[in-house]
Amino acid sequence: MKLPRDLSGDDLTKALAVLGYQPTRQRGSHVRLTTQQGGEHHLTVPQHAPLKLGTLAGILATVAAHFNLTRDQLMERLFGTKG
Repeated sequence: MKLPRDLSGDDLTKALAVLGYQPTRQRGSHVRLTTQQGGEHHLTVPQHAPLKLGTLAGILATVAAHFNLTRDQLMERLFGTKG
C-alpha cells in the first residue's frame, strides 16, 4: 500500500488516537504521543505539513512493530483504506 503523500503531522496525530495515542508534551513543532495499549509506548510526531515520506514510513514502522501489525494492517486501521 502506498503512503499518503499529503498527510500532515496533525492528521497523523488524530489518526493515532484510534490506537490510544495522546499528546503528552510538545516542544516547538514536535509533539510527543504516548499510548498505554499493548504496554507503554512513546512516539514523536513533527507537526509539519505534509510529512516527508521517510519520516511517515519510520513512524508507521515503529507503531506497527509495537502493535505486532504489518504496515498495511496498520494503515487500514488508521485510515480505513485497503491496498
